[in-house]
Amino acid sequence: MQLDINKIRKDFPLLSRTIHGKKIVYLDNAASTLKPQTVIDKLTNYYTLETANIHRGIHYLSDEGTTKYEDSRSTIKNFINAKHSHEVIFTGGTTDSINLVAQTYGRQNLKPGDEILISTMEHHSNIVPWQIIAQEKNAIVKEIPIDDNGDILIEEYKKLLNKKTKIVALTHISNTIGTINPIKELIEYAHQVGAIFLVDAAQSIAHTKIDVQSLNCDFLVFSSHKIYGPTGIGILYGKEDLLNSIPPYKGGGNMIEKVSIERSSYNELPHKFEAGTPHIAGGIAFKDAINYVDNIGLDNIAQYEENLRQYATNQLQQINNLKVIGTSKKKSSILSFDIKDIHPHDLGTLLDRQGIAVRTGHHCTQPLMKRYNLIATTRASFSFYNTKEEIDLLITGINKSLTML
Repeated sequence: MQLDINKIRKDFPLLSRTIHGKKIVYLDNAASTLKPQTVIDKLTNYYTLETANIHRGIHYLSDEGTTKYEDSRSTIKNFINAKHSHEVIFTGGTTDSINLVAQTYGRQNLKPGDEILISTMEHHSNIVPWQIIAQEKNAIVKEIPIDDNGDILIEEYKKLLNKKTKIVALTHISNTIGTINPIKELIEYAHQVGAIFLVDAAQSIAHTKIDVQSLNCDFLVFSSHKIYGPTGIGILYGKEDLLNSIPPYKGGGNMIEKVSIERSSYNELPHKFEAGTPHIAGGIAFKDAINYVDNIGLDNIAQYEENLRQYATNQLQQINNLKVIGTSKKKSSILSFDIKDIHPHDLGTLLDRQGIAVRTGHHCTQPLMKRYNLIATTRASFSFYNTKEEIDLLITGINKSLTML
């Protein structure tokens, strides 16, 4: 399918904005994606005409909101091919989801000396929660190493797995170097030693099809704002038996069955993990974001973005003293690079003056920066609304900036 990029771009109103007198070139999609008009309209409509709390009322607005919120859950269930809608838990985002698993499954199951495996390329959100619970339970966090290309060393991973391994938590796609990990294979190895496996799908959810039953992952987490939806809401998928076996993460309204002063009993899935008034508008609009991506087709998106990545890689490699960081053969549409003797923040600032939005810094992956002996990189990350013409503007912008630096 040939994507009509001009039509798609009209769906994203921010792309019409000018920055510093230049039409914006938005290449920071790994940090957060832009929102199509359908999502924006759904948020506006909820706050304008549909405001009401859900799950608690019997009046029309409450019932309407509850139906739409739960429809969104069902849409997400189908999108990731979960068995049951109640395996889909709404959270505050990827970070919140990982903390939920660490503070429930981890606290309940980890014992002194048990091991948690994470890789060198993990986002801090998939490092720090495990360190916190490991310190509390006297468990050990171990690192799965990567090679110079940015690929996990499979044999080293297999050596690390043993009967003490209780949790493996890995990113599906690196937010910094774009490596696509062979996640299904890695899950199979973890299960052979009895470990549970959490997949951080924050970067992969918008770029590749995910089937949780095929992957056989135990938990999977992602954020709405990474897939063209609202900020402040995300998903924890968990296998039904695991979710039933672990205690609530937060206490409050809606997650209870009965409450007395002495003790409380807890609600059934998914509500056991959804205390308090949720991000209702975000949950409802999440469905529109999923439907938008679904209508275009993830296979079509992946093919188009891969063409952009290859084009950008070839163009960047023509720039003197520029080195692309992470050269895995299987990559998503994320490019980090370093230019000798040029600080990424200086480059990013000059690109911004030309209307080009890229991300600079350590990208919340300081262990990965250390692996490459870097402090920071410049990162350009692409979506299906980006174009080769925008990549040309990036290249021109870099060359112009280098003459000034």
